[in-house]
Amino acid sequence: MLYREFCDFLEYRICDLLVNSNDDRVKGFWCDGVLVPLSENYYSQKYVNDHRQVILKAHIGKDGQQEYDLTMNFGTKSLSKYAKNLDIQECVPNPDSENCFTIDTEKFKMELQLL
Repeated sequence: MLYREFCDFLEYRICDLLVNSNDDRVKGFWCDGVLVPLSENYYSQKYVNDHRQVILKAHIGKDGQQEYDLTMNFGTKSLSKYAKNLDIQECVPNPDSENCFTIDTEKFKMELQLL
């Protein structure tokens, strides 16, 4: 499940991904928090299994305060772990991973691909 410790971990990992990005649009960006949806229906095991993604809220930008929709896409490994209620932190890409996220600074959307 998505829990506070995971969101804290994800916040710092997003900061690292942004710092290591070659995308000039996000130079100086950082993340100041990740929040799960208010309704558990949108991150329940059944929902994640059916949709293979969950949409979170992340505060990103040069001041870390712009609200972005963060779509977290589940890969095979993370989907299996999530279905078994296991920790998915190891499925979040390493900061030096390439092409693991996309960001649209105009629509305030970010997508992150889990393993």
